[in-house]
Amino acid sequence: MNVFVTGAAGFIGGSIASGLIQAGHHVTGLVRNADQADELKALGITPVIGTLDDSDLLAKQATAADAVINAASSDHRGAVEALLNALRGTNKVFLHTSGSSIVGDASGGKSSDVIYVEDNLPEPTVDKAARVAIDNLILAAAKDGVNSAVICNTLIYGHSLGVHRDSVQLPRLLKQARKSAVVRHVGSGQNIWSNVHIEDVVALYLLALTKNVPGTFYFVESGEASFIDMTTAMAQALNLGKPQDWPLKDAEAEWGYEMANYGLGSNSRVRGKHARELLGWAPKRTSVVEWIRNEMV
Repeated sequence: MNVFVTGAAGFIGGSIASGLIQAGHHVTGLVRNADQADELKALGITPVIGTLDDSDLLAKQATAADAVINAASSDHRGAVEALLNALRGTNKVFLHTSGSSIVGDASGGKSSDVIYVEDNLPEPTVDKAARVAIDNLILAAAKDGVNSAVICNTLIYGHSLGVHRDSVQLPRLLKQARKSAVVRHVGSGQNIWSNVHIEDVVALYLLALTKNVPGTFYFVESGEASFIDMTTAMAQALNLGKPQDWPLKDAEAEWGYEMANYGLGSNSRVRGKHARELLGWAPKRTSVVEWIRNEMV
């Protein structure tokens, strides 16, 4: 297939693009500049230079492709609308990348017993309402002849399979720990996130490319862990002392409001049945703590 991938120079998009190439597909990847274009060429990916604001370019690439994967931003409504407008009535596959902070509770590091499933999502917080509205727009496009899906990833771990980029959450903890020689988590670190290895994420996108049921929402998870368990493993891997609690205001000063409250300070506990039942997805990596301890550094 000819697949157009946005975010092809990023951690998720780059890993997906490389996985597609290895599976024998032809990939065109959207990148911002010539340096990133050279990185893609080295991986066998055809680069297109532009941004998510280039609606005409996005539409042109979507029209030329057999399938489209949006892995650049979960929050850029204009790009999604441009891609959907080009795909309506074609029955082409459109896989949109979202993230499970849409059910994050911004608990400040406190734990939660609440677990969400794909067919019973909560009302989003004010911070996440715009992202959820985009997800719903994509799912609704299935009624307009788009083979659409929202792939809602949890905390992704593992090393990039494409260009050398970091994932979102754990590398921020690692960077802070290396800078200060103290591993820290938000609040008491009792908050829990579902998680998944990048290799299993790529496997799911490859399956969805040919097996997606139009209008499906997928939670992508193969286990869960508390942040204190993850930071404890990180401290062991770095030969540092026990991880320390960090007040939310200090975490915000280091990582910013969004990352401190949602990416690192919330609970995001979900269960994904759709990928397993509809796509036959069978994740192979199930322990983020083991990965941190043995492979991260």
